[in-house]
Amino acid sequence: MDTSQIEARAELIIRKSVSDVYRSFIYPALTTRFWFSKSSGQLTPNADVQWDWAAQPSAIVHVKAIEENHHIIIEWHDTETLVVRFQSLENNQTLVTMRDWGFSGSEKEVVERALATTNEFALVLAGLKVYLEHGLQLNLLANQAQNPS
Repeated sequence: MDTSQIEARAELIIRKSVSDVYRSFIYPALTTRFWFSKSSGQLTPNADVQWDWAAQPSAIVHVKAIEENHHIIIEWHDTETLVVRFQSLENNQTLVTMRDWGFSGSEKEVVERALATTNEFALVLAGLKVYLEHGLQLNLLANQAQNPS
């Protein structure tokens, strides 16, 4: 199996403007409400930023590219590329798509990492939706089991 083609992917419609959704990923004061616990700074082109989670290891992310209200491209976990896309829809809605690829390891490890990342992205987007649409912080990643059996 060619593991280079394996990717994690999740998408969800958020009932907020594309600019509101985009800003939620750029500014850590907002992103910490639905994804990571702490950040060393906001996302800007060519920035290196550390993201911290309460129950997961920290990650250094390198911002490769940003196009306001359209996409964010990040390198992280040494080999992976994360792309977050924002598509403006009718009625003040935004389709957010998160894709990650470039996982390293054995075939089994790559598949497991892609599945776990897909699950994490689904929780991130669900948390974002509830936060932006209803003002609630669910802390979904903090409550996620780390090693389910």
